[in-house]
Amino acid sequence: MTFVGWTLILVFTALIALLAKPAGLWLFALYEGRRTPLHGVLGPVERGFYRVAGIDPAREQGWRTYALHMLMFQVVTTLFTYAILRAQAVLPLNPRGLAGVGADGSMNTAIAFVTNTNWQWYAGESVLSNFSQMVALTLHNFLSAATGIAVAFALFRGFARAQTKLLGNFWADLTRVTLYLLLPISIVYAVFLVASGVPQTFASTIDATTLEGVKQTIVVGPVASQEAIKMLGTNGGGFFNANSAHPFENPTALTNFVQMLSIFLLGAGLTWTFGKAVGNPRQGWAILAAMLTLFVAGASIAYWQEAASTPLLHGLGLSGGNLEGKEVRFGLAASALFSAVTTAASCGAVNAMHDSFTALGGLIPMFNMQLGEIVIGGVGSGIYGFLLFALLAVFIAGLMVGRTPEYVGKKIEAREVKLAVLAIAILPLCILGLSAIASVLPAGLAGPLNKGPHGFSEILYAFSSATANNGSAFAGLSAGTPFYNGLLGVGMWLGRFFIIIPVLAIAGSLAAKKHTPATAGSFPTTGPLWVGLLIGTILIIGGLTFLPSLALGPVADHVASASGKLF
Repeated sequence: MTFVGWTLILVFTALIALLAKPAGLWLFALYEGRRTPLHGVLGPVERGFYRVAGIDPAREQGWRTYALHMLMFQVVTTLFTYAILRAQAVLPLNPRGLAGVGADGSMNTAIAFVTNTNWQWYAGESVLSNFSQMVALTLHNFLSAATGIAVAFALFRGFARAQTKLLGNFWADLTRVTLYLLLPISIVYAVFLVASGVPQTFASTIDATTLEGVKQTIVVGPVASQEAIKMLGTNGGGFFNANSAHPFENPTALTNFVQMLSIFLLGAGLTWTFGKAVGNPRQGWAILAAMLTLFVAGASIAYWQEAASTPLLHGLGLSGGNLEGKEVRFGLAASALFSAVTTAASCGAVNAMHDSFTALGGLIPMFNMQLGEIVIGGVGSGIYGFLLFALLAVFIAGLMVGRTPEYVGKKIEAREVKLAVLAIAILPLCILGLSAIASVLPAGLAGPLNKGPHGFSEILYAFSSATANNGSAFAGLSAGTPFYNGLLGVGMWLGRFFIIIPVLAIAGSLAAKKHTPATAGSFPTTGPLWVGLLIGTILIIGGLTFLPSLALGPVADHVASASGKLF
């Protein structure tokens, strides 16, 4: 561990705190449907879309209609992506003549990108054409991110409004977020990446001669455009198999730092937007404080473990840190920080191979996902997932002080608590249930590269990543089989939409209620006590569920390594 390494973590955290309000201001304008400086250019595009689609953006929807339209859109776009991948061989922009993708692989990939997971069982540069990368995948990087923010907006309206059934219009929210937020930032971001050395071309390959005089064919393509939105939208799917460890996706220390900032930017901004929406920005700052506290703790542990090397080498007096699976141009601190950032958010992009982390270093990204991707989290999904825990925390506080729990002016009653528990419970049910199935069936046991607790960690990580809609992997798992493609697809779909639907139901229930003014007996939800209660609730309810499985996986792996046994 070095002073520079700790400084990197602290400076990154401070910048996220500083950027939260500017990002939140822009998001709040879209939440309210107000005019932005970009409306003069993009307004005609927005209005043209509504005319073609027959949509009245002023016609608001109740939670059931909002949810139905959202789900119909996801089903249609899933089938659209599936069809493109299957027909890849006969579609344009396929200069290498790549064949169509198999049925199970196409469905897994379509679900992965629709759910903002971007799980990739394949190496993108050898399986997908430029057309598939641009149309089938990059399209979803915009739409899945916009869907998450739209659902967050609907929940914010549930808290902010009173005695109404209306939560906004899904199509208007989706369109405005895409046009006025994701698209313009991604264009500027992509230009920065191109200037930094990231390719953006319709060409297929270039030939290079190595220092040994050997000819090497290198795949290129429209990388920068996909890279920009995959980070900003917390999607994470890489153009290349090595993802952000590849020099064509992430060439310099500067691009690495900017990529980390962009992963957290919108998720942090949405905390401020929530506070503004409910009329008390301190509510948003309290949520951000809890998120960043959990994040700094996780990043610090990951850096400490990677800098300490493996227990076996440390016991032999060989230190210097664990550089296996890491890019030397980034080093230990930036690699450990990136792993915490990408799994605290639901991004899943990696600049180092998590399977090569120390056992406890690899536990941190796994645990971040198992908490429900609410430590900043995905764009939209992070804040609405966090608010589920906030409802449970205020319910617990209400029990302790003996009064009806209230949060930002709304009474939290049995219906909201039941729906919150239902949404939170889907993660352990899927992660642990599907991991158990894969750990006993021959088709599942054929996947891990390693045996023993590390092999179990590879399985547990995969289903944690899929259900939490993250997409990163312990790369030792061979998951491109019908068994894993099917089971991981189930986890991704349930982990996305079986949380969104209860969230929208909660939003509808809250919007119908009156505002309840705070009194002297109200539990405060903006100070350090509230932040501590939030963190405790998340760790106890969201974290302890997974303690036995973590003990069988990374903890047992660490203990075995310390005793001289490797897997």
